[in-house]
Amino acid sequence: MPDLSSGAPGNEADAAAVNALRSAVMRLSRRLKHQRVDESLSPTEMSVLGTLARCGTATPGELARKEHVQPPSMTRIVALLEAKGLVRLEPHPDDRRQKVVSQTGRAEAMLEESRRKRNAWLASLAEGLDEDEWARLRAAAPVLEKLAHL
Repeated sequence: MPDLSSGAPGNEADAAAVNALRSAVMRLSRRLKHQRVDESLSPTEMSVLGTLARCGTATPGELARKEHVQPPSMTRIVALLEAKGLVRLEPHPDDRRQKVVSQTGRAEAMLEESRRKRNAWLASLAEGLDEDEWARLRAAAPVLEKLAHL
């Protein structure tokens, strides 16, 4: 396996592949962000709700680590989401000094609608692929998922 950790892949083909992947992921991500259901939420707020949907309840500190933001920023984000009725803060079961954050039913419904809208948009794009391209994309999806969570 090539060593890509330095940011300078070992050969031109690796460098080109990394560059193409970065560029494509960034463009696709920007386009997906325009497929939002609720324009009043920032991408970071949506990401926090998605993390809660995947991981269940978490403390604000745990959310900050998972979202790669500073704890004071996460405290503000959680407060905004709570004010919008999208998360609940409850006492931590083992440490009364802490709170745990969980999403509300309203957040679950909004995330489901957002997933539906974005999936439909991506499916419409995929209709432009031929069968071989679609098969390669299906095969690449688990690898991209792994990269997203490393």
